[in-house]
Amino acid sequence: MIVAAIQTTQAIVIAASFAVITAVGLYAGRWRKADLHDLDEWALGGRQFGGVLTWFLQGGSVYTTYSFVAVPALVFGAGAIGFFALPYLVITYLVAFLVVPRLWQLAHDRGYVTPSDFVRDRFKSRWLAAAVTLTGIVATMPYVALQVYGIEICMAQIGLPVQASLWTAFALLAVITYLAGLRSATLIAVVKDVLIWVTVVVAVIYIPLHLGGYGHAFSKVPASKLLLPRRMDGDYVTLAIGSGLALFLYPHTLTGALASKSRFVVQRNSIFLPVYTVMLGLLAILGYMAIADGIHPSAHYGNNAAVPALLDQVFPAWFAGFGLASIAIGALVPAAMMAIAAANLFARNVWRELRPDTSPHRQTQVSKLASLVVKFGAVGFVLAAPTTYVVNFQLAAGVWILQTLPAVFVGILWRKLPARAALAGWTVGIGYGTYLLVRAGFDSSSASFGVGSHHTQLFIGVPALVANLLVTGGITLVLRLRGKESLQAIATS
Repeated sequence: MIVAAIQTTQAIVIAASFAVITAVGLYAGRWRKADLHDLDEWALGGRQFGGVLTWFLQGGSVYTTYSFVAVPALVFGAGAIGFFALPYLVITYLVAFLVVPRLWQLAHDRGYVTPSDFVRDRFKSRWLAAAVTLTGIVATMPYVALQVYGIEICMAQIGLPVQASLWTAFALLAVITYLAGLRSATLIAVVKDVLIWVTVVVAVIYIPLHLGGYGHAFSKVPASKLLLPRRMDGDYVTLAIGSGLALFLYPHTLTGALASKSRFVVQRNSIFLPVYTVMLGLLAILGYMAIADGIHPSAHYGNNAAVPALLDQVFPAWFAGFGLASIAIGALVPAAMMAIAAANLFARNVWRELRPDTSPHRQTQVSKLASLVVKFGAVGFVLAAPTTYVVNFQLAAGVWILQTLPAVFVGILWRKLPARAALAGWTVGIGYGTYLLVRAGFDSSSASFGVGSHHTQLFIGVPALVANLLVTGGITLVLRLRGKESLQAIATS
């Protein structure tokens, strides 16, 4: 779809940026040369990234199109509720600091590549590992599609043919990732972060000046959007808590952590990564700047086009192209990592389960091919499905991935959790969460909860997780009581 005549300057800048990224990605295959037929090398960069590279890589996996497009779009359309992303990331890094280094140590000692590897070994349960694998793949796919969607908005903003542009961008990404694996995502992440930081810093200085100062800009924003309505308190809190607990359950964020060379690198990055949260807060404010500048929702992309339209309207053509390129490239890094992570789940926890005699070399080949399927499948899905469906379906990903928390996080922290309890809890959580999403028609990730006249909106993932934990805890208690009774019977016989 073309929403405007092609804007030549912006198109040239974006094309040049993608050319640079392609060169960087291809160079990554020669950088720190290794046997890229080995899954550890291709999918985890040899587990040798230090603090700086891990910082860029994890920043690239955490701060995705969701940060650059969806959060400011939520502020633009709904107001202060969009700022839930700031406390959510504070919670995320606390969780990462406490749990992820332990997973890194286990993965390093026992050769885990995916969270499902840990679950399979820890619980000795094929079914629980299959549940975590299925959830990881299903939750990752709409997340990849959201990255495609972000690139589509940028291409459409300057009038480029969307289908041809997307297929070209992801063909380049597919080739680069197939050849260089996680190394390509790491080097591209460094370039992407430089582009994004330059864009954000210039935007938060220049745009308010263009609008007459921050005070004048905020005066143009309706008061209802500047403050959080009381009726949305519960939604805000549970979105922050649920999202914060969920983020490092996604396979791609854990992949970035497992690629580091030590558990101390993971811990340090949990301390320093919140610097990116400052950037996210500044991006969220751009939603208000778009209101002040008179940006209107796009007929085709709705509020999601707010920031691309703002950059295109306010800046000279060359810098608008630079900013749009930074958003598009910012989507490529997490898309690559998500495709690699989903492909690893398939190769290690589906293919290898079905064919236990599969060689390590063959596992790498399967993962490489599966990563191609994920990328091109996401592009096809975005182009075929209604665009609003893509964004709404991504909301379900957080609800679903949150239900793996007992098996992964609790399993790391508490050795006595039984597999049967974790699997029963997962079943209840997935079932209840999906039921609530279906009831909402996948139009929202929140639902009304309460008794009588006292109701409040809550993020669906949190009540579903509570149900999950109650079932998990209840069955664990019953099994332990039965175990004690059996021991007493043996002792008295």
